[in-house]
Amino acid sequence: MNAFDVLMERGFIEQTTHEKEIKELLENEKVSFYIGFDPTADSLTVGHFLPVMAMAHMQRAGHRPIVLIGGGTTMIGDPTGKSDMRKMMTQEIINGNANRFKEQLSKFIDFNDDKAIMVNNADWLLNLNYIDFLRDIGVHFSVNRMLTAECYKSRMEKGLTFLEFNYMLMQSYDFLALNKEYDCKLQLGGNDQWSNIIGGVELIRRKEQKPAFGMTFKLLTTGEGKKMGKTEKGAVWLDPEKTSPYEFYQYWRNVEDIKVQQCLGLLTFLPMDEVRRLGALEGAEINTAKEVLAYEITKIVHGEEKAKEAMEAAKALFTGATKGGSIPTTEVSKEEFEGEGIDIISALQKAKLVPTRSEGRRMVQQGGVRVNDVKVEGIERMITIDDFKEDGTILIKKGKKGFHQFKLNN
Repeated sequence: MNAFDVLMERGFIEQTTHEKEIKELLENEKVSFYIGFDPTADSLTVGHFLPVMAMAHMQRAGHRPIVLIGGGTTMIGDPTGKSDMRKMMTQEIINGNANRFKEQLSKFIDFNDDKAIMVNNADWLLNLNYIDFLRDIGVHFSVNRMLTAECYKSRMEKGLTFLEFNYMLMQSYDFLALNKEYDCKLQLGGNDQWSNIIGGVELIRRKEQKPAFGMTFKLLTTGEGKKMGKTEKGAVWLDPEKTSPYEFYQYWRNVEDIKVQQCLGLLTFLPMDEVRRLGALEGAEINTAKEVLAYEITKIVHGEEKAKEAMEAAKALFTGATKGGSIPTTEVSKEEFEGEGIDIISALQKAKLVPTRSEGRRMVQQGGVRVNDVKVEGIERMITIDDFKEDGTILIKKGKKGFHQFKLNN
């Protein structure tokens, strides 16, 4: 099946610059295409995972991914979807983050034998001559038209800096540089990148008189239209040190019913017949589909062993047991809980289940906290050594989805 048809069937494609030509291109050629990643943190997030899966499908169909690390553009900041200006970062931090991105992406994309390449736009952006750039590139961009782009319009009220205004030119220049150096003909990205992608396509077509194309993907959103990939603790990361495999599994296990089929199509490699079968389940049976979704995504990101551990841990918690090594666990000393022990609010904070004492107090008062599956009746509740079970563990639960286990280390 044509890569375009695969992506369309699985629900990726939102917009294309030239649908018919792109389809023919992917049918008849081995195409070099690129997706850019600005290393603004030291790990990829769930938000990055959708374009990564698209890359993997494209590579499986015989095309060559170019992973563009934005070592240069990260120093400017993309105004897309932002209400405030991005924090300025040092080159040292950006390079450290870029190296982490490379490690993580190598788990999903095959870089052996030039099947995919990874480049950094700092290599050509940081040494640009400003006057030459304005004469060579700036002349092809209309300010009037740029100001109609959604990414700029949304910032006009708060104030758009000239620094950020340059971002579209930088990203467009990236496409031009990759087109010249690697014969890259296609840029892919999230739908929020549409204006920037069009800028690059038109720059190549005007300046080089060559075909260039762009395609955007749907953004992962909740039923309310908010971006998926956020929890009370913040972003859902692909780094197991920042979001444990168990927490990662639980995030997908708890997605909204109406999002299950979409997520199965976009974020797993399951055949579409199976995706549709699971997505059609109703009532209590939809939980089976959610378990498959959580397991499959966790397996891709963290490996089969961690996915099985997370699944078993989730089932153990559901049945009231505390087996399963993937439950978030903190080792504690016996001395800490002897005598009066510690109060329930301090225990919730120690488990990182609440950000503040006031939030912990509110959860207890609303009846949302349980210790070893027994509801905590008041904030005066103390956790002592007597609360620990024979296996040296105690399980604290906040709401329906928050779990943490303390385990005695002596």
